[in-house]
Amino acid sequence: MELTALIGASGALGKSIASTLSGQGKPYRVIGRTGAALRITFGHDPLASIATWNPDEPESVRSALDGVETAIYMVGVNYWQFELHPQLMKKTLDGAIAAGVKKLLLIGTVYGYGLPQAERVSEDHPRQPHTYKGRMRKEQEDLVLAAHSDSLQTAILRLPDFYGPGVDKSFLWSAFQSAKNGKRAQLVGPIDTPHEFVYIPDAGKTIVQLIFEPLAWGHAWNLGGAGVTSAHAMVDEIFTQAGRKPKYTVAGKTMLRAFGLFNPMVRELVEMHYLLTSPVVLDDTRLSNLLGGLVKTPYSEGIRQTLATI
Repeated sequence: MELTALIGASGALGKSIASTLSGQGKPYRVIGRTGAALRITFGHDPLASIATWNPDEPESVRSALDGVETAIYMVGVNYWQFELHPQLMKKTLDGAIAAGVKKLLLIGTVYGYGLPQAERVSEDHPRQPHTYKGRMRKEQEDLVLAAHSDSLQTAILRLPDFYGPGVDKSFLWSAFQSAKNGKRAQLVGPIDTPHEFVYIPDAGKTIVQLIFEPLAWGHAWNLGGAGVTSAHAMVDEIFTQAGRKPKYTVAGKTMLRAFGLFNPMVRELVEMHYLLTSPVVLDDTRLSNLLGGLVKTPYSEGIRQTLATI
């Protein structure tokens, strides 16, 4: 049976993909820097194998990917170290080729598109990033697309912000925790502009479906949320379902700059603030046609399920 590797598996998306693969009886390998952490998360699953890697050592990358048919790449970096994205991607591609991996899927973002030139952004939209982070993501994507060949097939799946159980880096996470605990949420605004969010279990199911679709390879794909909403609407629904009156503080761009003097993560958010004023809303019609429809949990239900895990 084909072996799928999850590179950078420790996050919420990796766990969702692993759960989907396991539910279908498919073996998978989780790859990360720390074996102990991976064993805590995945060691209970007989379908999971665990490998550690050091991306700076070519033999380590090749060894971790030995025997793998399909690799799903989800490696994150510190928000202030985006130059590592293309560097790590190049090392991973070299290792994948050396190991004889047949397919590699990059989980990407909307950053590479830059400012939206249409109300809904399809895969044909120009990639003209105007930010440093966007340029690094585009360079990463370009490496993946250029590597596509008869020996290694590649593809990209671009996602907007996601939310759901265990997604503690979501813009909505503060609202989930605060609503559950009766505290005031800290939000980044404006919060009334159009926005979309992908429910993380939906993303896991779609990714597994995509990697087993022969026509997926050699292309980039978009996966949007369960419709256009706003952060304001989502936060109100989160508090309502928690049985509490909404309480939150909204930090705008000026406040982010001030907070960023003391916090490097917040400082880096300023560059990407345009996504809240000129939102990129993805058109995933092409992906839906490819897969015969997409799993999209309604926001109200996704919120209910997420609150139940906190």
